[in-house]
Amino acid sequence: MKTPLLSVYNKKALYTWAFSLAIFTIIYNLAEGIIATYLGFEDESLALFGFGVDSFIEVISGLGIAHMVLRIQRNLEINRDPFERTALQITGFAFYILVIGLVTSSLYNIYIGHKPETTFWGVIISIISIAVMWLLVISKKKTGKALLSEAILADAQCTKVCIYMSVILLISSGIYEITNFAYIDSIGTLGLSYFAFKEGKECFEKAKNNTNCSCNHH
Repeated sequence: MKTPLLSVYNKKALYTWAFSLAIFTIIYNLAEGIIATYLGFEDESLALFGFGVDSFIEVISGLGIAHMVLRIQRNLEINRDPFERTALQITGFAFYILVIGLVTSSLYNIYIGHKPETTFWGVIISIISIAVMWLLVISKKKTGKALLSEAILADAQCTKVCIYMSVILLISSGIYEITNFAYIDSIGTLGLSYFAFKEGKECFEKAKNNTNCSCNHH
């Protein structure tokens, strides 16, 4: 059963809110990327550094999402335009490059028995990220349902992947802080690589067609 038709004013307000959520996601990921890569480099935590690089890639993805919101506001029937497809392809390539770098580095770190100086900031950043991303998922779902927008609902579902990656960072960082187990940071990095590969693959699939999101991570 469909919800009552929204007034033009309410619909415009909801699309403005959806666009604001997309812009906030971009700004948050940019800040998270800067902080996480810096602290990951300083503390020699590959998992935290990789998490930060992933956040930068999510910024590119976020630009595509913001553009998508504006597109569906103008016309629900219009398919993806060249800007969105290009953003998806760039994001996909970036994820694949990240995977290669993280897998190679983590295997090397396992081989030499590298240990981070600390993973304290990995714990803190991952907890903050889980909280922020969960609020974003809830807000995007509410907005998508109100607008009867499959695209916005799909974006909310895809945002969950960021939560899963944050949980991996939290677990690996937490275990290292408690046990000082040398290999856990690299193992956590391999976990991040798995989700990064899935996201990259999905980006290319979405760029080829007009489906919204095939997130099968949940």
